Amino acid sequence: MLVAAAICPCPPLLVPEVAAGAAPELDRARAACADALGVLAAARPDLLVVIGPADRSGRGPHPEGTPGTFRGFGVEVDVRLGGAGGGAPGRELPPSLAVAAWLLERTGWSDAPIEGLGVGEPLAADRCVAAGREIAARAGRVALLVMGDGSACRTLKAPGYLDERAAPFDAEVARALGAADVAALVALDADLAHELQASGRAPWQVLAGAAEGADLAGALLYEDAPYGVGYVVATWS
Repeated sequence: MLVAAAICPCPPLLVPEVAAGAAPELDRARAACADALGVLAAARPDLLVVIGPADRSGRGPHPEGTPGTFRGFGVEVDVRLGGAGGGAPGRELPPSLAVAAWLLERTGWSDAPIEGLGVGEPLAADRCVAAGREIAARAGRVALLVMGDGSACRTLKAPGYLDERAAPFDAEVARALGAADVAALVALDADLAHELQASGRAPWQVLAGAAEGADLAGALLYEDAPYGVGYVVATWS
């Protein structure tokens, strides 16, 4: 059963070495993520599952101990998902789960075993929900760390350029995540999310499936759009 969830954005810029001189711009987001992970620890889970968007090579399960790296961004920063185990030979965490691993290491997570799941952006809502239900049934007390960004089209300089639909989309996402509104997350338009380059749509819908019947309350800790990308931090408990 799902007992708690933390929702965080997943830009590699959260890692200060990657952001370099721009690092202070995301200090509030980092602090909110740390607070969100504190809620997960307080829930005393038996299992923590980390979910994030992934391309084809990073999709599927990632066992505890799977390594990740930010060397592709020009910095010598390596991470590992949890402390035990060695992961699957030759497999690395996708960027979203590497950011999650960095957050967990930064906060000293040692409260429960960890598993990762890379979710494909095209995954249909019903399959996301079904995956979430399966995850929630994995243990008596399951917690989720859900990584994903909102639209990438909030400003002219955003990665996806300016799209007038982006701000309303992000506002509804922030409202739904802050209110633990399962139905609203399931109802998110996958085509619109794709057009707006919102990487969090599928992970959020996995969360919705896991939370069915859990009666969790939500709290919105952070909402902003630095660099024209929608970032949200929220907790469900």
